Amino acid sequence: VGKGLDANRYATKKTVAQGMLDIALLTANASQLKYVLTVGSSHEFYTIMLVLISLSLALQVLVGVLFMINAMMNINDPKQQRPSNILNNIIVIIVFIISVDNVIISSFGIENMNRNPPGRTFNRTIVK
Repeated sequence: VGKGLDANRYATKKTVAQGMLDIALLTANASQLKYVLTVGSSHEFYTIMLVLISLSLALQVLVGVLFMINAMMNINDPKQQRPSNILNNIIVIIVFIISVDNVIISSFGIENMNRNPPGRTFNRTIVK
C-alpha cells in the first residue's frame, strides 16, 4: 500500500527546483549583461538591453532577500501568517514581472551573440 503525499518533502523538492531555476536565470542574465557590455553602444539596443537586464538582476536579488525574510517567519504563529502570505503574494508579483522582463529581453535579441561574439565589433548594415 502506497504512502500518502508528504507535504514537507514535496515543498522541499519544489523549493530546491525553484532555486535551481532561479540560479539558471541569474546566470543567463549575467551572461547577457556581459555580452551587452562587451559589445558596447554599437549594439542596436544597447541602452534598453542594459536597463532590462539590470532590472531583471536587481529584481532577482530582491526576490532572494524577500524569500529569506519569508523563510524566517513562523507560519505556525497566527500573528505571522497574514504578513507571510502578503509577502508571498508580493514575491509572486515580482517573479511575474521578472518573467515578462525576460520575455522582452529575448525579443530584443541576444541572437546576435553567435554572429557577433564578444570581442568582435558588432556588424550593422548601413542602408544608403
